[in-house]
Amino acid sequence: MSEIEFCTNSYKDTEQLGSSLARAMDKRGFVAFFGDLGAGKTAFIRGMGSVVCPSAQVCSPTYSVINEYRENGRTVMCHVDAYRIKDDDDLYSTGFYDCADYPDCLMAVEWSENIPFAIPEDAIIVEILKKGETERLIRIKNAPHLVLNRILEYSLR
Repeated sequence: MSEIEFCTNSYKDTEQLGSSLARAMDKRGFVAFFGDLGAGKTAFIRGMGSVVCPSAQVCSPTYSVINEYRENGRTVMCHVDAYRIKDDDDLYSTGFYDCADYPDCLMAVEWSENIPFAIPEDAIIVEILKKGETERLIRIKNAPHLVLNRILEYSLR
């Protein structure tokens, strides 16, 4: 496992990097997001959604906690906002563990720092740091080398 860093200069660049990661992961797996409010977590996930469920309008699940996106009758992506989650009982009540059991589903979890007990060991970690008004430093960690190589390949296109 390794890590890679990217600098994005716009909201669109951040979305594009998200779409590259989704393609590199073959549209499935668990991605834990870390970053301050307004860092660009939802933009990154919107990019992932454009690959996994192109017909969806991906938006933040701030109030619903989990947004499920379906394609051809099956759930293909679960977007989780763990900002208000305090413990495992809270998380359980949201249906999080049901989503984690969907086969071939991409789980994208914002505010993962609130649920360290629920992050799988093999989860890919995405840290997004604000560097300016639109500039972001994005670190992708704990990703297999194959995924990192694919991200680079897709990002250079």
